[in-house]
Amino acid sequence: MRSRISVILFLASTCGAQELTAEAVTRFANLALDCVHLEYPNKISHVLQSDKDAQPPRQLTPAFYGCFDWHSAVHGHWLLVRLLRSFPEAGFAARARASLGSHLTAEKVAGELAYIQGEGRASFERPYGLAWLLQLQAELSDWQDPQSQQWAEVLAPLAIEVRQRFIAWLPKLSHPIRTGEHSQTAFAMGLVLDYARLHKDEELESLLLARARQYYLEDRACNLSFEPGGQDFLSPCLAEADLMRRVLSPPAFAAWLGAFLPQISQDGSTSWLELAVVTDKTDGKLVHLDGLNLSRAWMLEGILFGLPVGDPRIEAIAAVARHHREAGLAAVSDSNYEGGHWLGSFAVYLVTGRGLEVGKGPR
Repeated sequence: MRSRISVILFLASTCGAQELTAEAVTRFANLALDCVHLEYPNKISHVLQSDKDAQPPRQLTPAFYGCFDWHSAVHGHWLLVRLLRSFPEAGFAARARASLGSHLTAEKVAGELAYIQGEGRASFERPYGLAWLLQLQAELSDWQDPQSQQWAEVLAPLAIEVRQRFIAWLPKLSHPIRTGEHSQTAFAMGLVLDYARLHKDEELESLLLARARQYYLEDRACNLSFEPGGQDFLSPCLAEADLMRRVLSPPAFAAWLGAFLPQISQDGSTSWLELAVVTDKTDGKLVHLDGLNLSRAWMLEGILFGLPVGDPRIEAIAAVARHHREAGLAAVSDSNYEGGHWLGSFAVYLVTGRGLEVGKGPR
């Protein structure tokens, strides 16, 4: 299996990956710091059983109430941990630690746990937000920093509950969910599989591998011409391939990919997957397409990582990944909150290679 250093060098040569500048790192950190405490505007997915459930977000979910919605708050916290871990001496470090410390407290996490265990909330944030919660826990526990280890211990009861929800749900899910938004299963399963491997959770890993094979192994000829949907931020086809490269050995994945995405060029051309274009960045749904370019970029890089060295499709995949990376990163700004509250997390996931670092394929 390729080492992390060889992967970075490989992607730098094929995808044009560039080292993060201090300016970019600070910009991404500020996007999260500016919203994790910002309660309004807020879109809550909230089941009320009585009048007493009509409460403000900070009381309903006291740790993750900012950044417009629960899942964005969760991966905004992940962004801060990821950047702190990668750049511990950065100028934003003290502010980021203070922000995380004010939210990841035993009392507030207990409030989060009580909320999701409430009546009628069995499907709350499933699977997207729950997968990001496990990714946050994985980042915290994997970082050998005393404060991070303390936060991981505090978050553990909520992560255990979320882990159990995947254990209970996946055996009952008869078919995969192939959307380009939050309900998609392939993307969430990839994040959760990475969590399971970092935590050496063999029960969860075995379940995910079995369900991935059941859902996707026989898939053929995914139709990229149907993508993107007008408000997608995930690619159904590429997310599935990015999951399966975690499940299959490189030779098996190469054969599977040939049947699943036969339109991938072998001559280096890029016309098989065009960039997504946002027509109105102030529209919270239309701006999803900026996130699609970012997630496509990391999924394409994941596909590259899963292929054997010398595969004839590498040049074409790398060229398309580079175009999506450049377009996606250029779109990340604080000019419109509709995108600014979440695109930074996608950018950081891409440029720090998180999915490559932990998604190392079958043991």
